[in-house]
Formats: sequence, C-alpha cells, structure tokens
Amino acid sequence: MGLDNVLWLVGVAMEAAVLGLLFYRRVWRLLPFFCIFCAWDLFTSTAVYPIYRYFPARYFTAYLVEMVVYSALELGVLVELAWSVLRPFRASLPRGSLVVVVGLILALGAAIWPFAVIPGFNNWPPQWHLLMRLEQTTAILRILFFLALAGGSQLLSIGWRNRELQVAAGLGFYSLVSLAVAMVQTHLTLGSQYTHLNQVEVASYIGSLLYWVVSFSQKEAARREFTPQMQSLLLAVAGSARSTRIALAESAAAKKREQDER
Repeated sequence: MGLDNVLWLVGVAMEAAVLGLLFYRRVWRLLPFFCIFCAWDLFTSTAVYPIYRYFPARYFTAYLVEMVVYSALELGVLVELAWSVLRPFRASLPRGSLVVVVGLILALGAAIWPFAVIPGFNNWPPQWHLLMRLEQTTAILRILFFLALAGGSQLLSIGWRNRELQVAAGLGFYSLVSLAVAMVQTHLTLGSQYTHLNQVEVASYIGSLLYWVVSFSQKEAARREFTPQMQSLLLAVAGSARSTRIALAESAAAKKREQDER
C-alpha cells in the first residue's frame, strides 16, 4: 500500500474520530457549523479521493463542488467562532451584532482576495487559478483569525482548553502549512517533489485532527467573564454602531421628508 493511500486511510479514521467526539462531548450544541464542516470533510474524503485516483477526468468537477461548499462552511465556522467568543457578553450587544460580525469577516476576506496570488499560479487554466485563489484566501483568513484569537486570548478570557481557541488553532496550523506548501511548489520542476509536499500538507492536516481528538477528549474549561478593558471596548463599539445606525435612519427619514415636501 502506497503512502498516499495510508495517509488517506489515517485521515478518514481521524476525521471520523473527531466527528464522533464532537457529538459525544455535545460540541454540536455550541458549534453546529463546525460539526457540519467536519461531516462534510469526512464525506468528501471518502468520495473525492477515490474519484481523483480512479476517475481523474471528473476530478475537477468534484473538486469545484468540494471547494465552494468547503469555503462557505469555513466562513460559517469563523463567524460561529467569533460569535461564540462573545457569548459571555452577547446579552449586552445591540440587535444586529451578528450581522456586523458577518460583515467584518466578509470584508476581511474581500481585502485579502487581491493579494492571495502565489507566483506561478497565473500560468494555470483560469478555472484552476480561481479555485487556488479561493483556497489561499480562506487559508490566510483562517491564519489571521487564529492569530487574533491567540493574541487577544487574555482580553477575550479564553484559553487553550476552550473550544473556540482549540478549533481555531487546528485550522490555523493546517492553513499555515498549506500556504507554505503552495508557495514552495511554485518553484519546483520535479513531479516527485510536488507529490512529497502534498503528502506533507496532508500530514499536517492529520496533525490538526490529532490535536482535535486530544482536545475534544477532555472536558472544556468553564468560560470566564470578560476583563473590564474588554467590556469597555465592546460597549464603546456597540455604542458607536448604534449611533451610526440611528444617524443613518434619521438621514434616510429626513431625505424622505424633503422628497415629500417637494
């Protein structure tokens, strides 16, 4: 049995273990999008890889569907993690705060998109170039999200035993390796080197899965209250967002009155 097949079988087994632990620990109640993401990952691992191995002519179509759904679910997971981090303070946030969180993550992704171009990919067919840019954009977004959570863990009152940071750490590690592999592959000419780097990327994802298995095997630590500094910051942001919304509503109402008077 070749190394690719071994890595595939180990990956499928680890994905199944992660999904089982998510339901056993009832993480699906806290992070349903992440559970759907893991279920989709397990499904595509058991479906797309055999297509790649035995039906290469249909691989692009399968990969296209996988990547579109995968990227949409990843954005959902990031929104879910951000919203879950705010859980101790959500009652104090104004209505529509979730929409603001979604908008901020989408705006960040849009800002990353023009720069998510790795030299060498421009020579690929247009459809593959688009998919690679989509993959690199989501990878960079995951890395930045993890760095933000890890860097602000003290203010956000979360630690390595909290599910949000555990999920973000696994996604961030795999994304960092994936991005590094993609950059190195653009300078390679030998197909064997390309294959070895792909195996490194798969191994890094298995490492993330192993980290999740260990993490989800343990009970989650109780969430602490936000620090006073973070509470003040969130109140200030919420107040600013509320004031902006009121000002926009008043401006729209004033314009409507002017039009009616005319």
